[in-house]
Amino acid sequence: MAHRIRRVPPASLGPMLHAARLRTGTGLRATARAVGIAPSYLVGLESSERVPSRTVARQLADVLALADGERALLLAAAVSDAGRDYPRPRPVGDTRRTILGDASDTSTDAP
Repeated sequence: MAHRIRRVPPASLGPMLHAARLRTGTGLRATARAVGIAPSYLVGLESSERVPSRTVARQLADVLALADGERALLLAAAVSDAGRDYPRPRPVGDTRRTILGDASDTSTDAP
């Protein structure tokens, strides 16, 4: 299994995102909810500790209504092999049916 290298965003990215969020007048939790990420993830982005996936970067740019230069900075820092953009292997078959039984099975053992 290949290990991904942890990336460090540009130091100016976090403060720019924080300022943009304050400019919109939206709280941290409301912004995270609108983007579809955890508030702790947004804190990591605003403190320049995390690098967003391209998908999250595009959504965040739209929610914060970033100017062209801000959007360019965010998208340049985004990565394609993380978060929502990182493919994870899926289990073969539907494991819920194996464990819980088939929900469509309405037969009973009672006479």
